[in-house]
Amino acid sequence: MAPSAPISAFRQLLEDQLTDLSAEVERLFDAARQCARAESADQLNQAVRRIRQAATPEELAATLLDAAGSFSDGTALFRIEGETAIGQGIRGTAEPAVEAFGALAIPLSSAAALAGAVSGRDPVTAVTTPAEVSAELVNLIGHPPDGRASIFPVVTADRVAALVYAWGSVQESAIELLTQVAAAVWPIPAPRAEEPLVIIEPAQPVSPWDRLSAEEQQMHLRAQRFARVQVAEMRLSEPAAVQSGRTHRDLYGSLRERIDSAREAFRGSFFASCPSMVDYLHLELVRNLAHDDPELLGKDYPGPLV
Repeated sequence: MAPSAPISAFRQLLEDQLTDLSAEVERLFDAARQCARAESADQLNQAVRRIRQAATPEELAATLLDAAGSFSDGTALFRIEGETAIGQGIRGTAEPAVEAFGALAIPLSSAAALAGAVSGRDPVTAVTTPAEVSAELVNLIGHPPDGRASIFPVVTADRVAALVYAWGSVQESAIELLTQVAAAVWPIPAPRAEEPLVIIEPAQPVSPWDRLSAEEQQMHLRAQRFARVQVAEMRLSEPAAVQSGRTHRDLYGSLRERIDSAREAFRGSFFASCPSMVDYLHLELVRNLAHDDPELLGKDYPGPLV
């Protein structure tokens, strides 16, 4: 029985080494996670900067597509014309698919998921079946029947102008943020041919929007863009504060300085010169920061600007 003591000592030494090794591995994993988060944040910052600096609609579309492609295995961009999704560009596929995608025109009636993103104006996750994303897209990309795709609408002037379609490993929060920033600078789409600019009928009341002058309408549109960019940048630059605010139901407490600064800038830029102005910043805070739950802003949030 004499060897038991050396064996016990050896076992203790081995256990101590394993404990130290486990701690070192955990430290390396933590460092890798921190590095990955920093790299992801840097990618997002650069993408947002490029989107906001795009000089033409074509450059904006290409920049959004490239930026979204950094956060998924494959990405496509559709522009919406009436009830049809038109292929604008695609990343993550072979060259023949790239060429074919430019000629793709998918009726929304044949792709329930695309139609849902357009009508609901919110991101949609769908199974990649012909009924959900269209037979044309399934065949072109080679989707498996049990695959998943995420669809993000670019909403501008109360209308969906484009869709970002991503599949594979998708970082949904990053792409959603990019589409919101793009929406803030996206060219305002012209009314469709079947929609007259103004409908005047003696028995039909004129809407509040139609009562505004052209200058006031442009001011409202600029205010909407400003609000979207401010909230998108809060989500981008302070994700930990945003998450903490949602968890503790006190977004205002977590982001007080940023929100107060945005409120003052909004008040000075838009309320002072436009009597009909609406607090679009408040609406954007509720919709995209608080996920349509005003109580998440917290009891100290001062409410809409008046």
